[in-house]
Amino acid sequence: MLLLTASALAQPVPVTVEQAEGGAQLYRGGVPLSLRGVGGEQDLALLAKIGGTAIRTWGTDGSTAALLDEAHQHGLTVSVGIWLGHTRHGFDYTDPEQVAAQKEQARQAVLAHRDHPAVLMWGVGNEMEGFEQGDDPAIWAAVCDIAEMIQALDPHHPVMTTTADIGGGRVASVSGCDAIDIHGVNSYGGGPSLPERYAAAGGQKPIVLTEYGHAGTWEVPYTDFGAPPELTSTDKAAAYTHIATEVVSQPGVLGAFAFLWGWKTEATATWFGMLLPDGTRLAPVDALADAWGQPVANRVPVASALRVSPGDQLALGGELSVGWDISDPEGDPLAVSWSVRPEVATYLSGGDPMALPPALPGAVLHETTGEARIRMPSVPGVYRIYAVARDGHGGGATANIPVRVGEPAAAGAPLPVPWWLYQDAGVGGPWVPSGWMGATETIEVQQDWTDSCASPPSCVRFTVDDASWSGVAWQHPANNWGAEDGGLDLSQARWVRFKVRADTPNLSVTFGVGLNGADTAHPDSLKVEETVALSAEWQTVKIRLRGDRSDIATGLWWVVPPRASSRATFYIDDVVFE
Repeated sequence: MLLLTASALAQPVPVTVEQAEGGAQLYRGGVPLSLRGVGGEQDLALLAKIGGTAIRTWGTDGSTAALLDEAHQHGLTVSVGIWLGHTRHGFDYTDPEQVAAQKEQARQAVLAHRDHPAVLMWGVGNEMEGFEQGDDPAIWAAVCDIAEMIQALDPHHPVMTTTADIGGGRVASVSGCDAIDIHGVNSYGGGPSLPERYAAAGGQKPIVLTEYGHAGTWEVPYTDFGAPPELTSTDKAAAYTHIATEVVSQPGVLGAFAFLWGWKTEATATWFGMLLPDGTRLAPVDALADAWGQPVANRVPVASALRVSPGDQLALGGELSVGWDISDPEGDPLAVSWSVRPEVATYLSGGDPMALPPALPGAVLHETTGEARIRMPSVPGVYRIYAVARDGHGGGATANIPVRVGEPAAAGAPLPVPWWLYQDAGVGGPWVPSGWMGATETIEVQQDWTDSCASPPSCVRFTVDDASWSGVAWQHPANNWGAEDGGLDLSQARWVRFKVRADTPNLSVTFGVGLNGADTAHPDSLKVEETVALSAEWQTVKIRLRGDRSDIATGLWWVVPPRASSRATFYIDDVVFE
C-alpha cells in the first residue's frame, strides 16, 4: 500500500488577511483561524492536545518538508521562516552577491514548500534589522525585494517580517513595504503594551506577537554582583496567560507565538524554555492550555523561589543551605534534582547559540525534595544553583538562584592561566562564539554536543552547509568586531591548546587568536593563525601566542575555505590558554 505524505499531495490551503468586525482576521480555507501559536517544533502532539493551532520556525532546511507533514498530521499550521543574514554575524547588505544569493535561497525555499497544506504564512527574516534604530535602508530594500518575490511566487499565503520590538525606525520601515502583509514583533516585557505602542507609532498593518513570554534578561534588574534573577516556572505562567487572553483579543492583533516551545540555553538553562530537555512540560504550558480552552487534567508542580543561607555571596569553597517550597496539586510524589553550574560568560539578547555550562561534580553534598546542602567551588566567579522537580506525569517545575563566590578579579588584571575558553567541568568564556562570517545563514553551532566528544560529556559541533567560505569568532563582548573596548589581558598565556576532529574527509580549517585589525577602533593586540588538516580522530592543536597579548577581544576564531563539497562538520573540545 502506497502512503502519500502531505508534501506529495501538494494541495495548498489559501490563507488571507481580511478586515473583520473588531479588526483584522486570518482566514484559512475561507474559515476564520484563531492563531494560537508557539515558536519551536517539539512535541507537536502535545501542542495540538492543549489547543494550539500553529508553530513558527526561523528558517528552512532539509527537515522542513517532514516538519510540515508532521504538523499537518496533527492539524497544525506553520509560519515558515526564511532566515535572513544579520550584520552582527558578518552579513553585508551592501554586497550585491551576498544579497542575491540570499534572495535565491529564499526563492528555492518558497518553491519547495508553497503548495504544502500546512503552510500558514512566510516569515521573512527575524530581527535582521539589528538592535539599534533598525532602519538601515539597505536591509529593508533586501527584505522588501524578497517579500515582493514571494508575493509573485505564492498568491496563497501572506508574508510577514519580524522585528525586535518596534523601537527606532522599525514601524516606518515595515510600513513602507506594501508586499509585507503582517508585522511580526518579538516582545517580552513590552508585550502587554504592544498594541497601544504600535498604534501610537503610526503602525497600520496587522500585527502578530512572534515571540512572547516573561521579561528577558535585558529587562530585569540584576543582583549587586551583576547576575539576572530568574522567575520560577510557576511565576512565569502569568505572562503567558495575559498575552494569550488579553493582548491577542485587541483590534489589529492576529494572534501570537509563545516562546519557546522547547529548551535552549539563554542566559540560564531554563530562562525561556516551556519544556525541559526530556519533554517535561512547565507551568507556561498549562497556562496556555487554560487560555486555549483545553486545560490539562494533571497539573504541574507549584514552586516558590529558592532561599539560601547564609546568603548569596560566599568565600571560596564556602557551604550554604538552599530550600524551596514545592508541592503537587494532585499530591503526586515529586522527584527533585539539584545542581550547580558556572554562570554563562555573557548575557546575550539576540538568541545566539550558547553552551549550557556543565554541572559541577560533587557540589551537592546532601539533597531532599525541599532542600539541599551545597559546597561552592574554590574558583572565584558567579554560579547558579538549579532545582528541578518532576511529578511522574509529564509535569515539572524549576527554580534557580545565582551566587557569587570570592571577590571578582580587578578590572584589567591579567587572566590567570590555565584559562579555559571551553571546558566541560570549568568556567568558560568570557568570549562567546557570536562572530559569524561568510555564508552565515548556513552555519550551525551546537555548544552542548554530547556524541563522541574528546572529554565527555560535551563539546562544540560546527556545521556549514555551503561550499563557499565560512567562519566563527569567539568575541568579547558578543558581536564585537573592534567597535568596543572588550579586550582581555592574556599576557600570562604562551599557547592556546584545543582538540579537534571532523566528520568531513580532507577538511582543512584555519584557526587563530585575534582578528580585529588596525582599521578598527579597538584592534586586537595580537593576531596569529594556523591551518590544520583535520581527520576523523581527535588531535591536539597548539598555537604559539607570539607578541603583545595584553588586549585580546577575539579569543579564538576559525575559517573553513571554499571547497568542492558543500557540507562540512567538525568538532572542538577543551580550549585552554596556558
